[in-house]
Amino acid sequence: MKPPRQPAAFRIAPQAKPEPAPQEEKRPAAPRQPRAARPEAAIVVPAEIDVFDEPDAALAEPLPAAPRKRSALGSIFLGAFGLLVSLALGLWVDGLIRELFSRSDWLGWLAAGVATVAALSLLVILARELVGLARLASVEKLREAGRDAIERDDARAARKVAAELAALVSRRPETAAGRRALKELAGDVIDGADLVRLAEAELLGPLDRQAQALILDAAKRVSVVTAVSPRALVDIAYVLYEAAKLIRRLAELYGGRPGALGFVRLFRDVLAHLAVTGAVAAGDEFVHQLVGQGLAARLSAKLGEGVVNGMMTARIGVAAMDIVRPLPFSALKRPGMGDFVAALTAFARRKGKESPS
Repeated sequence: MKPPRQPAAFRIAPQAKPEPAPQEEKRPAAPRQPRAARPEAAIVVPAEIDVFDEPDAALAEPLPAAPRKRSALGSIFLGAFGLLVSLALGLWVDGLIRELFSRSDWLGWLAAGVATVAALSLLVILARELVGLARLASVEKLREAGRDAIERDDARAARKVAAELAALVSRRPETAAGRRALKELAGDVIDGADLVRLAEAELLGPLDRQAQALILDAAKRVSVVTAVSPRALVDIAYVLYEAAKLIRRLAELYGGRPGALGFVRLFRDVLAHLAVTGAVAAGDEFVHQLVGQGLAARLSAKLGEGVVNGMMTARIGVAAMDIVRPLPFSALKRPGMGDFVAALTAFARRKGKESPS
C-alpha cells in the first residue's frame, strides 16, 4: 500500500502590471444648452358634420319653398270643367236673349248690350290677372337669376340682372339715387357677384326699410286689436286680414303687384314657405320664451296675447319678404324677429300704461 501523496507548492511568477496611461487634464464640461421640444405633428381630421359650424336655423336665411308639382290629370280636369261651364253659361245667355227678343225687341237689344259689356269686362279682368301672374313669375325668375349669378360669379348674367332690377323698381321714387349710383359704378365692377350685391344694396336697401316699417305697423295693429277683442274667432279673422293686406302691400312695394289669382297664389306660397322652413314653430317657441322671461309679468294677459299675435304677424311678413323680394338676401342682412321685438314690446308697455285695466 502506497503512502498518501504529500501536497507540493508551486511558485508563480507575478505578472507585470500595465503602466497606466497618462491621464489628460479634465476640463469642466460646458453646460448643456436647453433645446425646445419637438412634439410630433398631430393630424386633426374634422368630422363630416360639425354641429358648431352649422348656422343657427332661426338666424340663417331660410331656403325658398320648393315649387309645387302640378298634376297633369288635375289640370286637364279643371280645363275641361271650365270649358263645360263656359259653354253652359253661353247657352243660357243665348237662350235668355232669344226669349227677350221674342217678347220685345228693345228688351232683346238691352240684354245683348249688357251681355257684350259683361263679356268685355271679363276679358279685361282676365287680361289683368294674366299680367299679374306674369309679373309674379318675372320676379321669381329674376330672383333665381340673381342667385345663379352670385353662385357662378357670371359678370354677363349679373349685368342683365342689374338692368332688369333697375327696370322693375324704376317706378319707385326711393330708388332714384340708387339707380343713378348703380349706373355710375356698374362699369367699375368686374366680378358678377359683387355687381349683384351692389344692385341689391343700392336699389333694394330703401325698399327693405319701408318693408320693415310696414311689417312693424301691421304687428302693432294686430297686437292692439287682438288685445281688446272679446273672442278668439275675431283674433283669427283679424290676423288673417292683416296678413293678407301686408302680403299684398309688400308685393306692390317690390314691384310684383298681383291680381286676385296672383294674390291667392302668393298667399299660398307664403304659407308653404312658413311650413317648409319651420318658421311657425320657431316663432311660437321664441315668443313663448320671450313672454315667459318677464314680459308677461309686466303686461296683462290680453296684452301678452296681443304681443304673441303681433310677433306671428311679423313672422308672416318676413316670410313674405323672402317670396316677393326680387333678389335673395346677400349684401344686406335679412331682418329677424329681434328687429321687431324691442319696438313691439315697448309699444305694448306704452299701451299697458295708457289702459291699466
